[in-house]
Amino acid sequence: MEAPQKLYLLDYGAGNVRSLVNAVEKLGHTITHIDTVEDFARADKIIFPGVGAFGYAMQALRNKGFVEPLLAYIASGRPLMGICVGMQVLFEGSDESPDEPGLGVFEGRVERIDSSTKTVPHMGWNAAHVVGAHTTQGPDMGGDRRYYFVHSYAVPYTACGRQQEFVHTATRYGDEVVVSSAWQKNVFATQFHPEKSGAAGLSALQSFIERDLVRSSDLVEISAPATIEAALTKRVIACLDVRANDQGDLVVTKGDQYDVRENSEAGGDVRNLGKPVDLAKRYFEEGADEITFLNITSFRNMPFADTPMLDVLRQASRCIFVPLTIGGGVRDITDPDGQHVWPAVEVAGEYFRSGADKVSIGSDAVYAAETYWQRVADGVPPTDGTTAIEQIASRYGQQAVVISVDPRRVYVRSPSDAPSHHVIATSTPGPQGEAFCWYQCTVKGGREPRDIDVRQLVTACEALGAGEVLLNCMDRDGTNSGYETDLVADTKAAVTIPVIASSGAGRVEHFSDIVDRTDVDAVLAAGIFHRREVPIADVKRHMAEHGIPTRTVE
Repeated sequence: MEAPQKLYLLDYGAGNVRSLVNAVEKLGHTITHIDTVEDFARADKIIFPGVGAFGYAMQALRNKGFVEPLLAYIASGRPLMGICVGMQVLFEGSDESPDEPGLGVFEGRVERIDSSTKTVPHMGWNAAHVVGAHTTQGPDMGGDRRYYFVHSYAVPYTACGRQQEFVHTATRYGDEVVVSSAWQKNVFATQFHPEKSGAAGLSALQSFIERDLVRSSDLVEISAPATIEAALTKRVIACLDVRANDQGDLVVTKGDQYDVRENSEAGGDVRNLGKPVDLAKRYFEEGADEITFLNITSFRNMPFADTPMLDVLRQASRCIFVPLTIGGGVRDITDPDGQHVWPAVEVAGEYFRSGADKVSIGSDAVYAAETYWQRVADGVPPTDGTTAIEQIASRYGQQAVVISVDPRRVYVRSPSDAPSHHVIATSTPGPQGEAFCWYQCTVKGGREPRDIDVRQLVTACEALGAGEVLLNCMDRDGTNSGYETDLVADTKAAVTIPVIASSGAGRVEHFSDIVDRTDVDAVLAAGIFHRREVPIADVKRHMAEHGIPTRTVE
């Protein structure tokens, strides 16, 4: 009887590798972590995932003494699969870390995606077009499938030089075409995350694990970049507000303008719309492109390591293979005993290790923005590397940091009535007929207003390193009256990072309307999905019928 292959995971501390392990186990296999140099000799196949900065990845490999053993492993002819930054370090270098050489397995350099013509990071579900026919059976990819991309740097696809020897698929993002997978001899690598790409990604991962993907050395004619068609879809995100009810059980709830009790004046129970993992699994099966958990209970009376949300993520990541975001409590935390202090970057790291792909920062983003603008006013450099946004983005990458904004309208009769704020003309006049408003940011779940507007917040947070904006609106929350178009359009114009529209959706037309009016990157809803008033499949079907590209579920 043939001995089972020894599949190993090369983890340099990249963040969420739990999801990859879960994906491998979902396919019926086991995987062992590489802990020592000697493990390279034991491996039959290695999967090398990566997120964050190119330089951090290379330095981590060098610090562990893994560079030479990894190159020797590749030279031995045994199969290697790189994922995201795990693919990028196989090239000669990256503009992200100009002084840090790559492994040089593939010819070329990783370059910054141009943010002057589109949002960056490239975040969402896109196609991977196979660029040439091979005599060797390749990875199970291509066709109409969509894969989850999240990156700010990429290798340009030129179809020149030696690219015909290793480029397997290419992907168009706006006016650029990038290498989305490489395959040369025994090395296969993807820019997208197969473990977060649903059934399509699992198929690609399975073909590496269960087949001998060794590409022959024959050269093939490959497609010209101009022939690679645009295929990026708009994301539909399901959001779950999670808190403990009065009996101490974790439940999914939904507020009416942030009030989560059935009858707040009479002290009614917390609305219970289901169990977090059960609902999230349902949304994954129904076709949600991402799932966001917003923790609205502080859990201050227990050590952070025992926080129930960590277990929610661990359970969810075992059965959900699309991106997971966790929000609430991403800040410096001191355990109740006063002995253990968790810096925000360590809090985020624990969430990533438990299965999250992104963390959402709310109140602390407001405080960071206030400090940013105060430093600007004081004439000192506005960034100093101390905020949670900066530290998490530096270690885990810009794409890992979402800022969650909870604003409300403040009406004024003219812009001169609020000279220190960004005032816009509103399509929803105020109670006294006011034709203008500014959007005031709040903290502490909307309970405390601050003297900072949304434009000031999002531009500061983008400068600090945030990679995405989750844009709520307290005036729209729970109303089912549609998204706050004025706010979404103004915010989309203010930043180059992706924006998610949230709050107010009540019917399928609201989703297509906000995309058509603002070109927002993603749409999010909660209560209407929980109560099945508007199924996710209906939203996607409606959007597709109106010419808005969406991902279909295999």
